[in-house]
Amino acid sequence: MQNILRFIFTILACLTLVASASSRVHAESTEITVRVLAKGAKFVGTGMGGAQVVIREADTGRILSEGITKGSTGDTRHIMIEALRRNTPLSTPGSASFTTSLDLDAPTLLEISALGPLGQRHAANKALVTQWVIPGRHLTGGDGVLLELPGFVVDILAPPTYIVLRGTPRKVLLKANVVAMCGCPYEPGGLWDSDRIEVRALLVHDGSSMDSIPLVYAGETSQFQGFLEVTDPGLYEAVVYAYDPANGNTGLDRAHFTVSN
Repeated sequence: MQNILRFIFTILACLTLVASASSRVHAESTEITVRVLAKGAKFVGTGMGGAQVVIREADTGRILSEGITKGSTGDTRHIMIEALRRNTPLSTPGSASFTTSLDLDAPTLLEISALGPLGQRHAANKALVTQWVIPGRHLTGGDGVLLELPGFVVDILAPPTYIVLRGTPRKVLLKANVVAMCGCPYEPGGLWDSDRIEVRALLVHDGSSMDSIPLVYAGETSQFQGFLEVTDPGLYEAVVYAYDPANGNTGLDRAHFTVSN
């Protein structure tokens, strides 16, 4: 009886090995290129730290590949002016991307996500898409898998967070730097027009909301400023946001500061 059981187990083990080997034999290398486009702007590339790309098997969550987009933001004129016809690729040689090769033996539903820009983690957003892929049928044509990353990178330059300012009444300078997620700059009349976006500071004093104040172009590329009239001491929070009414794109940064007598 024991000999028969050993024989059965041996046969089953052999069948498992054969099936595994057969699966590997029929697996096909499938290339995938992922690009991440800042909403209303260009590609998220090396200059902004790139975007973290993760490719998962959608049904199980198993990570199949991951990496960071590297390369340039792309050709400004081509992206923003010329490539307006539908299905025209936005990328040109050197445009930031992440390319990988997966060994697949069956059609697979992929979950492809991008988090970035990694060089400005406080402003990072995530974009995600699911995509069927067939073994041997590459996803590299045109722009490959193109993810659009919403947001602005807003950096509050003044006041420094957690600073203590002494004396009331006083004017407090609120100043912020605002760029697209790819690092593209804003200026009056520019391709990324500072006159088209709204930059404001939402203010809280000791837990109570105050009137918001506008931040206007400060004379230097991508910089906006305004002044807060402070009459009372206490803890202040400033949330500076940038908003584009043309497409709803939004980003923000926060600062906390204290004013004492």
